[in-house]
Order: sequence, then structure tokens, then C-alpha cells
Amino acid sequence: MKQTVLVVEDDNMIRNLITIYLEKAGYDVVQAADGMAAKEAFLKYHPCLIILDLMLPKLSGEEYCKWVREQEQGEISIIMLSAKARIEEKINGLKIGADDYLTKPFDPNELIAHVEAVLRRTGQFCQKVVFDGLCIKPRKGEVLLYDKQLNLTKHEFNLLYHLMKSPNIVFSREHLIDQLYPYADRTVLDRTIDAHIKKLREKIEESPASPKRIRTVRGMGYKFVNE
Repeated sequence: MKQTVLVVEDDNMIRNLITIYLEKAGYDVVQAADGMAAKEAFLKYHPCLIILDLMLPKLSGEEYCKWVREQEQGEISIIMLSAKARIEEKINGLKIGADDYLTKPFDPNELIAHVEAVLRRTGQFCQKVVFDGLCIKPRKGEVLLYDKQLNLTKHEFNLLYHLMKSPNIVFSREHLIDQLYPYADRTVLDRTIDAHIKKLREKIEESPASPKRIRTVRGMGYKFVNE
């Protein structure tokens, strides 16, 4: 999957320009025009990198940067983008959590070069699959639902990851048994998968009785829905 970049910038023209260049470079892009909207976008999309303007309405870029660093463990990169060009301001930005600092006005191609350079250093720590606030990190064995870390068993984690990395694909119970129990004898029954699905729905669905994420396809199996 593509890496997701969150662009936090209150100037519509600059935000859209950055988005065009990022998408052309192959990134998925999420936009936010103020600090509070950026918080919501962070929790929903779990980006790998944030391009952050410092002069923001509702919540300053500095405050937002500090908030982000409180939410994660160094796996998300931040490039500060600001008209503040004094060396003291750049040093402060790096001290509070930025990985890089670029001053305005800037060349969009230079910004893309900075994004690529930062992700070369940090991208390996940002392997994840994300759909609408649900984030699974296969390297770390973690699952987040917005800002809440979920406690999953090994089989629940592996089942969720298998479904999420192939969204909207229907998998039979037999296929899922082979994925979860490759060396077990065939006494592992379909009901085992049903039990794992039931437990997963209790943990990731707002209404387990009417699931939106993991759907049953009658007579075929299960699929993770990305709509």
C-alpha cells in the first residue's frame, strides 16, 4: 500500500499545491486546514508523515507537534513548513519533535525531495494497514482503533491482518483455517474461525450485531470491507 502523508496547512492554495505534487510522487494524501481538524485526521488515517505549517488556526503547529509526539512512539515523521526563518525558530521546531524544517517560500520539488529523504530514514518503522481509524502494525504486533490500543490474541491479530491487507476480497473458512493453522490437522473446524470473527467484531465494531468492517458473505465466508 502507498504511504499516507497528512498535509496540515491553512492556506488552500498551498495545501492543494503540495497535495498535487505528493500524489504525483505516489503518496496518498490527507488534508487538514487547522490544528483541530489535523487531530481528527491523525486518529482516522494514522499517516506515516506529516507536513505541518506552524501558523495554524485553533491549535498552533507547535502545540500540534507536541500532541502528535504524545500519541505515538517515534514512527511518524514531521516536516515543519513555516515562514519563520530565524535559526532559533528552526532549532525550537526540531527540539519539540520535527524531523525536518523547510522555510517558505519553497519549491514543491524541494519539498518532495525532503519527504523522500525523511521516509528513507524512517519509513521502515511505519509499516501499517489503515482503514477508517482502524490501524494494524504487523511489525509491532499492535492494533489501534483511533486512539485506543486493542488487546488481540495471536490468532485474532493474524486473522485481522490477513483480511485487512486484502480488503473487499471474500475468504472462505477453509482458506482462513489454512492461514491461521497451517500445521494443524483437519479437526480444526469452521466454528473456530466463526469464534475468532465474533471476538474480533466485539473489539473493532461499534455494533458487533451489525458489523460494518468484517462482513459475512453467506455461503462463501468473510471479507473486510473498505468503503
